[in-house]
Amino acid sequence: MTEVARPAAAGGGSGIDHSGLLVAARDLEVRHGSFVAIGSSSFDVPRVGVVSVIGPNGSGKSTLLSALAGLLPIASGQLRVLGEEPHHARRRMSYVMQSTPVPRVTPITVREVVGLGRFAQLGMFGRFRAGDRRAVSEALARMEISQLAHRHMHELSGGQRQRVLIAQGIVQEHDLLVLDEPLTGLDITSAATIDALIHEQRADGNSVILTTHDLDEARAADWVVLVSGRVLASGSPELVCTRRNLEEAYGLGGTHEWEGFLDDPAHDGHDHRH
Repeated sequence: MTEVARPAAAGGGSGIDHSGLLVAARDLEVRHGSFVAIGSSSFDVPRVGVVSVIGPNGSGKSTLLSALAGLLPIASGQLRVLGEEPHHARRRMSYVMQSTPVPRVTPITVREVVGLGRFAQLGMFGRFRAGDRRAVSEALARMEISQLAHRHMHELSGGQRQRVLIAQGIVQEHDLLVLDEPLTGLDITSAATIDALIHEQRADGNSVILTTHDLDEARAADWVVLVSGRVLASGSPELVCTRRNLEEAYGLGGTHEWEGFLDDPAHDGHDHRH
């Protein structure tokens, strides 16, 4: 298998060898009604620490995450996550959406929001025990929001809310943490705290899949999946984030936003495929 693989044409490949893979897809297609959000795509992702999913707005990044998390059924093809069909693998995943609105009238504290993450293991009627309370306190401390534990969600800034939601995600036992644009529009403190947590997951033996518009974040990942209506490439950052691939995905090779990244000698437009 080449490290950067273009998706196979529809109809190719009859099965998946998912041994040792975080994600394996063959001729995957995902739809919203009649609209094809992810066209026929075949790609693999090994069990690495951090995987960045990049692509332009409306390219299907969030749709792909929803499919991986088992929240959106696939239209055709095959998809395995952690060696299982996504809806079976969900018990081993924690998925944090980009934003979760909380009505001002909802009387729920930060500690209570984080504690909801434990019910994935406890069940709806499970009882909190000392270990659960300790896990919640550790998650609050890890995201540097212990001092906010008794505040209500509507009292928090956007960055603080995002840290609360990610604390809820990590308090859930998981092998895979899935994050939809976790760093978008955040203050420096929140972004730095969340970024550190993402890369600390490696040391915990977990994997992270996240969507991002930040190419520096993509370059810091172990693996990159490039999406633009389908998966265009999947591989290490230096093999995926080439000028040629980015121009194909974004159609804007010379824009100001990308100039510094595209001028990096490591991204000279050659795929350097293995």
